[in-house]
Amino acid sequence: MAKLSRRKIAELWAEELLKGRDITGNIAAYLVTERRVDETDLIVRDTESALAARGVVVADLTSANGLSSESRAAIEKFLIVSMNAKKVAFREATDPSVIAGVRVETAGQQLDATLRTRLNQLKASKI
Repeated sequence: MAKLSRRKIAELWAEELLKGRDITGNIAAYLVTERRVDETDLIVRDTESALAARGVVVADLTSANGLSSESRAAIEKFLIVSMNAKKVAFREATDPSVIAGVRVETAGQQLDATLRTRLNQLKASKI
């Protein structure tokens, strides 16, 4: 069997997800069988890029205490407009070290509006 490229795997995975079929287990089994587990992070990133090209943005949100539904809706609206997306899917995480604010990461882009980052920038400017 010919080795599938990372991008081909990502394109296939994105297409199946958009059809409502989750083939994550199949992808994982293929990577284990082909001894390509070390490529997992790259394939996930490529899949997120393939989804973004089809109008579906996957965004990682990190905040200190979780986000309100209003904040999530505002971030979704911002991403739809700024990335010309049709749909946004969120993965949320809490990290008390960010203190306040939010970090939004999508395929290839990051918006860091956390208090931790602002404090570090202020410290670095030595005002």
